[in-house]
Amino acid sequence: MPEGHTLRRLAQDLNAVFAGTRPRISSPQGRFADSAALVDGQPWAGADSYGKHLFLGFGDRSELVIHIHLGLIGSLRFDQPLAAPARLRIEVDEHFAELRGPQTCALITPAELVAVVARLGPDPLRADADPEIAWQRIHRSGKSIAALLMDQSVIAGIGNVYRAEVLFRNRINPFTAGSRLKRTSWLAIWSDLVQLMPLGVRDNRIDTVRPEHTPEAMGRDPRVDDHGGEVYVYRRNDLPCLVCGSRIRTKVVEGRNLFWCGNCQRRS
Repeated sequence: MPEGHTLRRLAQDLNAVFAGTRPRISSPQGRFADSAALVDGQPWAGADSYGKHLFLGFGDRSELVIHIHLGLIGSLRFDQPLAAPARLRIEVDEHFAELRGPQTCALITPAELVAVVARLGPDPLRADADPEIAWQRIHRSGKSIAALLMDQSVIAGIGNVYRAEVLFRNRINPFTAGSRLKRTSWLAIWSDLVQLMPLGVRDNRIDTVRPEHTPEAMGRDPRVDDHGGEVYVYRRNDLPCLVCGSRIRTKVVEGRNLFWCGNCQRRS
């Protein structure tokens, strides 16, 4: 499932193409046809993201909002026709964007947008995010920090890659209960996300290794993976840790494979 940096990048790319226009909106697949007709030809009011949610505003005062959640199989492509009919097509002149297979594609009101965001935790990509809100939920919970980082009501936009990587970078045992996590450790996790996620937006991929652990610095082969990016533990199970050489471990936590180094990650 795309993480928060992907949705923020999509919002930026959509605004770059459609800002100042009245795009044509359609639903080649037909499942969004009635709502598309209400938005078709309305002024583009801007795209924004919060966590893993994407919001497209239309109308002079953004009275109409298309709410998108890509889910596990959704994709949004620019100027590249999809193999199957799109749920949503946005086009102006020779440029277009097509949405296929989303978990959510719904026309909502601004008030409903506020309600969606109210259910989410703070988003590290947003300047107005308050890490204290997440901390209040974390330190009262008996769940592991690995589970809590995947809970969108605790912190928005974090998925399996950022979860594994920030815990490794901060040497935190992923099975530490939220109630036993030190406040300083939480602030370190948050600070790391605030630094890493904007790089993910800029580069459109997740890179988490420090300069001394890049392929060039270590004389190793670059990572080859569909997800791209240089990482410490994600999808590196049974491979040697880039820092200590121990075997990277994996275990299912909250329905997703968690990756960690038992030697490096001892801090609670």
